[in-house]
Amino acid sequence: MKLAQPTDFQILSALSDGQRNNAVNLAHELDKNRSYINTRLPILADYELVERVGPAPNSGLYQITEKGQRALRHRDAYNDDDVDFDALIESDED
Repeated sequence: MKLAQPTDFQILSALSDGQRNNAVNLAHELDKNRSYINTRLPILADYELVERVGPAPNSGLYQITEKGQRALRHRDAYNDDDVDFDALIESDED
């Protein structure tokens, strides 16, 4: 998994309260370009770190997943060359 730092972890952190949010609100909260946040959210969803949620299928609302919470918890290990980050967040039990 290839995460954009610090933005992807900032998105996960912003969603870590368990609330749903969309790219517009996240961009404002993180002081980032909305288009960039719009490109990162589907990538994070592909990695199963966030998921797109309703009420409407195209509402643009996302929430963090359990895997995303684990990634956020182990953020410091992401840049450690001695750690397989993907395996770490897959094997970590909640």
